[in-house]
Amino acid sequence: MDKEKFQVYEDKMNKSLDALLNEYASIRAGRANPKVLDKIRVDYYGTPTPIQQVGNVSVPEARMLVIQPWEKSLLKAIEKAILTSDLGINPTNDGSVIRLVFPELTEERRKELAKDVKKKGEGAKVAVRNIRRDANDSFKKMEKADEISEDEKTEAEEKIQKLTDKMIEKIDKAVETKMKEIMTV
Repeated sequence: MDKEKFQVYEDKMNKSLDALLNEYASIRAGRANPKVLDKIRVDYYGTPTPIQQVGNVSVPEARMLVIQPWEKSLLKAIEKAILTSDLGINPTNDGSVIRLVFPELTEERRKELAKDVKKKGEGAKVAVRNIRRDANDSFKKMEKADEISEDEKTEAEEKIQKLTDKMIEKIDKAVETKMKEIMTV
């Protein structure tokens, strides 16, 4: 079993984990994180543009983001983009910067977020298991086509199982870390 063939599945599993970590980064946990703005696009001369590309985003306090656009004319567009997003925070526009004050999360909201975190974690695990299944199917096909021996197939299946276990463990750790972050008041 050549290393290249195996690397494909490892890369796919790593991409599943990275996707999960990126999603977790955009879930706000009571403190301001510029990542929550990543999905929001501002109409910049007719082009949907990420907020980070039309202004400076800073975190002056634990629960506040300040957006200072490169051009004052963008204030209204940024404000509108935030209001129409699913962020759930009303921006304050003082004529030169936009402030976003993140409220303390309620117990109910924390529980909702925790449920969402678990669901996303399960989704990532399912993706990893699907990759394992695809790998095992490909090993069986290779054995049938006499490209590899039965022993090589068994060895490859064991190897992919170890990789799957390692990825599931990493996903569980990511879920646990994000849960702690959300539930910490």
